[in-house]
Amino acid sequence: MKNINIFFKEKPLKMFCLGFSSGLPILLVFSTLSVWLVKAGVSRSTVTLFSWAGFAYAFKYLWAPLVDNYRLPLFKKLGHRRSWLILTQLLIIFALILVSFTDPHKNIFFTALFITLLAFFSSTQDIVIDAFRIESAPQSLQGPLSSMYIAGYRVAMLVSGAGSLWMASFLGAEIYDQNVWKKVYLAMSILMLVGIFATLISKEPKIKKKLKSKNHFNFLLTILVSVVGFIYLYSLISNPFNQDEILTSFLFSIFRLLICFIFTFLVIKILISVRFTSGENISKTYIKPISNFLQKYGKFAFLILLLISLYRIADVVMGVMANIFYLEKGYKISEIATFSKFFGVFATILGGFVGGFCSYKFGTMKSLFFGALIAASSNLLFAWLAIAPLSINLLILIITADNISSGFAGAAFVIYLTSITSIKFTATQYALFSSIMLFLPKLIAGYAGSWVDFMGYPYFFSLTAFLGLPVLFLIIWISKVIPAKN
Repeated sequence: MKNINIFFKEKPLKMFCLGFSSGLPILLVFSTLSVWLVKAGVSRSTVTLFSWAGFAYAFKYLWAPLVDNYRLPLFKKLGHRRSWLILTQLLIIFALILVSFTDPHKNIFFTALFITLLAFFSSTQDIVIDAFRIESAPQSLQGPLSSMYIAGYRVAMLVSGAGSLWMASFLGAEIYDQNVWKKVYLAMSILMLVGIFATLISKEPKIKKKLKSKNHFNFLLTILVSVVGFIYLYSLISNPFNQDEILTSFLFSIFRLLICFIFTFLVIKILISVRFTSGENISKTYIKPISNFLQKYGKFAFLILLLISLYRIADVVMGVMANIFYLEKGYKISEIATFSKFFGVFATILGGFVGGFCSYKFGTMKSLFFGALIAASSNLLFAWLAIAPLSINLLILIITADNISSGFAGAAFVIYLTSITSIKFTATQYALFSSIMLFLPKLIAGYAGSWVDFMGYPYFFSLTAFLGLPVLFLIIWISKVIPAKN
């Protein structure tokens, strides 16, 4: 009974609320948005390209050091972490309001722009919450905190997934009407007050760090110019290949990202050479967290980074197509809300609790391996669903199995990332790991619609399952050469 009670103490309960604040925007950027876009008549391949808004999560390492090292002039009394939390939560509300007033049927540009802003503010909030969680308790309590964070995250996904779709269905979303989605996104913005409440009643972590607040304007401006320049240059370089040319289009996207990274590096080098900013600041902010990780794990660091980059690839690539698949299969919005977004979330929460408990009881690496195995295997069930007749019972069965496996894998993975994060560079290192985790899956996921156009749903879902196989071998290898910290 003591093992159960630990989940319902003060810190885990507050972490549940912060998890809610973190999880609420995510489906409004991806899943719920995809239903809105499909109903607005946007093509399948364009809808999946919207998943690239997730690059805000994949590149958050670029601005994580600002969050980690710089004190905001606003909300000083709240402390370092909580002042950043309040700011990002208010900006998320602002972005949701902006999105609600757009109409992708008439002008998809503004929808894409404001969704990208929402993803940016949401990913910044995640940086702060991850650091807040790690700094608020010792490693021995990270299992319960991570599980409650994931539970809150999944409840928020229930609200922004099932809740938003139920509301849309009730208001008549089966026939496209922009006012329906406007009301949905405005309602979701109000629910962000849960996160603000949790931030206000929480205590600032008692971690002593030398924070910078004065005489660093040039450094901040350098980073902001670099990030904005990266995004602008990426938008300027158009892809000359058609979306149905999957391989060449994918390789060009990698080339385009490489060009943008080189551009960003040159901008920073030039600003350092003209003494606009300090190279020492750049080194301490970006290089030191990386060198700390490399020194800690030595020659095995590459293996760990490879594992991080591949662990969620099967889930992410398949998940981009889920709602589009349900709609094209013939399920109604209300059915998707009930069985995928409502019961599915409870299954994910159950899987998260089991994953957290198993990591605590049997060790992180064993749980990590089992989570990767069941997460990849569950994608094969969708291949079965794709060729089976329309059946609500089969949909419920497959969604339940998929969400339990996803919740288990997610909890085990969060605990693993926490165990390899240095307390000296909490936000920066964890953001780096999260960025690496999402970069390759999100890049591939943008072409998921084209893959389905080319091979059909059964083969697509089977392929996503096989994408998870290399992860299993990596976990076995790493567990043999690197002692796990449980």
